[in-house]
Amino acid sequence: MDKLLVASEARRKMETEDGFVRVRGAREHNLKDVSLEIPRNALVVFTGVSGSGKSSLAFGTLYAEAQRRYLESVSPYARRLFHQMAVPEVDSVEGLPPAVALQQQRGSPTTRSSVGSVTTLSNLLRMLYSRAGVYPRNQPLLYAESFSPNTPEGACPNCHGMGRVHEVDERSLVPDGTLTIRERAVAAWPSAWQGQNLRDILVTLGYDVDKPWRELSKKDRDWILFTDDQPTVPVYAGYTPAETRRALKRKEEPSYQGTFTGARKYVLQTFATTQSAMMKRRVAQFLSSSDCRACKGKRLKPEPLSVTFAGMDIAEISRLPLKQLRGVLGRHLDGRKRDFADHPEKALVVQRITEDMSARLEVLLDLGLGYLTPERSTPTLSPGELQRLRLATQVRSNLFGVVYVLDEPSAGLHPADTEALLRALERLKSSGNSLFVVEHELEVVRHADWIVDVGPDAGAQGGQIIYSGPLAGLGDVRNSRTRPHLFDQPVKIAKTPRDPCGWLKLRGVTRNNLDRLDADIPLGVFTSVTGISGSGKSSLISQFLVEAVGDELGHRNEPADDDDGLEAKVQTVGGEITGGLEKIKRLVVVDQKPIGRTPRSNLATYTGLLDHVRKLFAATKQARVRRYGAGRFSFNVAKGRCGTCQGEGFVCVELLFLPSVYAPCPTCKGARYNAKTLEIKIRDRSIADVLAMTVDEAFEFFANDDTLRRSLGVLREVGLGYIRLGQSATELSGGEAQRVKLATELQRAQRGETLYVLDEPTTGLHPSDVAKLMKQLDGLVESGNTVVVVEHDMTVAGASDWVIDIGPGAGDEGGRIVASGAPAQVARETQSRTAKYLAAVI
Repeated sequence: MDKLLVASEARRKMETEDGFVRVRGAREHNLKDVSLEIPRNALVVFTGVSGSGKSSLAFGTLYAEAQRRYLESVSPYARRLFHQMAVPEVDSVEGLPPAVALQQQRGSPTTRSSVGSVTTLSNLLRMLYSRAGVYPRNQPLLYAESFSPNTPEGACPNCHGMGRVHEVDERSLVPDGTLTIRERAVAAWPSAWQGQNLRDILVTLGYDVDKPWRELSKKDRDWILFTDDQPTVPVYAGYTPAETRRALKRKEEPSYQGTFTGARKYVLQTFATTQSAMMKRRVAQFLSSSDCRACKGKRLKPEPLSVTFAGMDIAEISRLPLKQLRGVLGRHLDGRKRDFADHPEKALVVQRITEDMSARLEVLLDLGLGYLTPERSTPTLSPGELQRLRLATQVRSNLFGVVYVLDEPSAGLHPADTEALLRALERLKSSGNSLFVVEHELEVVRHADWIVDVGPDAGAQGGQIIYSGPLAGLGDVRNSRTRPHLFDQPVKIAKTPRDPCGWLKLRGVTRNNLDRLDADIPLGVFTSVTGISGSGKSSLISQFLVEAVGDELGHRNEPADDDDGLEAKVQTVGGEITGGLEKIKRLVVVDQKPIGRTPRSNLATYTGLLDHVRKLFAATKQARVRRYGAGRFSFNVAKGRCGTCQGEGFVCVELLFLPSVYAPCPTCKGARYNAKTLEIKIRDRSIADVLAMTVDEAFEFFANDDTLRRSLGVLREVGLGYIRLGQSATELSGGEAQRVKLATELQRAQRGETLYVLDEPTTGLHPSDVAKLMKQLDGLVESGNTVVVVEHDMTVAGASDWVIDIGPGAGDEGGRIVASGAPAQVARETQSRTAKYLAAVI
């Protein structure tokens, strides 16, 4: 037996020493039992149309297998926590080194996570201030922890290190003092039965609920709003105040015993304990949020704030853009080293910190992130920015022999910044690492040592390895959807720009890096807003334009689910729209925010498709016999759903020291419905079977239903034919979520005079799918609407009617309109960093 094991190990060593990772029989998602060899110590790019199976191979198979093997190395006690984690569907993977995944994801929902913490720059700054800062006379040395707002040693005691305080006052709790308590003067109290209960308790306590609030004594007002007392008293529901007094005198049996809660206590308790995002936002409106008076928003105690470097405290230096921070460090560190001439050990520490910070800053600047500040919170970053921050951290980690699996690292990058990205990837590779990159950007694909082309199409029509080898060999593969875009002569865009029907005049816009900017946006045409990352595109379009037009039309922008309404928002300091608004009747913003945050939300529920499908199932003969209504086929209704997972299809598995994961429900195996509901069929397919269909499959299955064919057809036309109807919202990328929103909007009847604003709609799209998207957007313009996109894809910009290029640089080097006009006109602008890339496609 021992000889067999030795022989097996020897064979495995021979197979893996030739520098290849070997995959055998991969069947994850739509992969069709694929086998291939991929070189290590190389840049391997996985290409193919959206939904072809690239991510299933790179992340679902290779990275998942590397992660599984790592987990097998932990102790048996710890390993038992992971028994429900999915094992990739693959026969074998040989020669696979440890892997690090850098995926597209939104930043941490907590504002305590920042650019500085992700890149470790904040740690280095704290050590720098601790060891090389200028201290006031007689102040003892502070350890690095004292310079962190996230530790008891450093956090300002007044705001607990948040920099902001949330207060409750009479004005916020009672916005209209002319109302009586019965007329709900105390607006902070709940509006339903609980609010009536509190008013009835006040009647029992002898307060006049029919006198205008402002006529009550200050003592009474203060007690009602601010008391911490919670007296329990008899309540006589429906009685007038006089009847209540008589009932109390006679000691009648009350309706119930009610407990009073003051308005402030109710608001603070609800905000702190509620699990409902909606409730949290409701009570947040009665809290006033402002910079902490003790630390002036700097989050730290006075002692660490008294230590300076280059004349700035650590909060001030953390507000500098990374590019400026590098300059400040270079100018002032030599002087501080001289100060430590008599203390060689301190001089050595300062030198080490300096070298590490400078090296990290160089990589960040090279990746085009010099406009970010260390204190910038990660929830405000795009997925592309966050991935590049993490990539920069890995470049400095000096790991060797690791596989880095990256998910579209070029997302959100201007073509000029893609060159810097390639340099960073090259540095990782030259350090002895392997790079497996899922990518659509052709410049990254051309740079690859090895191409794995997956397809030929999406979903069930994909999942095959079309080609695996060096780039040149792909030119001979005729059924590759990627090959024409790499090897065929590019087709120049020949288009006569449409004439605007008017202009939206933006004047004096001051926000972020925009300073009194004037811009004219043409109406009735397709406009692309271009410029390098951080130039000010989103500040002008996704923020100012959307807010200003929304305010004018009376739209209320809904905050994100993880937004509690209290964080300090970036405000527009100045700016107005002086003309053109009369030609806009409606605003539609199609962004990349998730369409839901739990597995319960999916494509079918978001688009409304499921409502129609449920009615079809309820109309079947078997359902009518059993008296099943449409509600029976909703996984949100107790009668029809699985009782174990409550209709989610997944159960949450707590992993103690790791983030919780979702695992398929052991009862319904992910079907979401109970057995009785699943007995109802349409042509041998249950409701769960329909939700498991892709959009393409459902389009064929419901061929005779005009309503579903129209909705599903639009989803196909924006490149989402491969998505399953019941695919969880948490599994959709930002680009996919955006296209779901766009398709939902396209299903509606076009009324014209609508302004559509899209933020990088080509994110996650293969070049062949971009053409489909452009056809839909052009259709919106032909229907009398205005489309404005913030975009880096030059084929989109070249096919536009109008281009507004912002720059020329990022941060304080941007914020100006460098060029504005038809694409051909902008392509000739010598000051534009976009011009040469635009000229290549027109």
